[in-house]
Amino acid sequence: QVQLVESGGGLVQAGGSLRLSCAASGTIFAIYHMAWYRQAPEKQRELVALISSGGSTKYADSVKGRFTISGYYPKNTVYLQMTSLKPEDTAVYYCNAEIQPFDYTDYGRGDYWGQGTQVTVSS
Repeated sequence: QVQLVESGGGLVQAGGSLRLSCAASGTIFAIYHMAWYRQAPEKQRELVALISSGGSTKYADSVKGRFTISGYYPKNTVYLQMTSLKPEDTAVYYCNAEIQPFDYTDYGRGDYWGQGTQVTVSS
């Protein structure tokens, strides 16, 4: 069984910083990528940042230069350092990972999600 557990959300003033963490645990043979998504009220979930197993990263245009994703080998933990936060960054942030649990089969390989952590930026 695979679990993703996020931590680090909270309330911060505009211009402030927060760091989110996400730890993957359970039966894990390989992790192909880890990512952060966010969903604001009445909006669709959107990709914020992604890091591949090779270390390449991808960011939403709205967070480039302000957010940094790092991790995850060898501790299966990914971080999202958020700086210069804006009220429009307010959302529930979800950790995502493509994980293959077993080395002898693709059974169970797919996208896994954390429960989400609230980030609120006040103006």
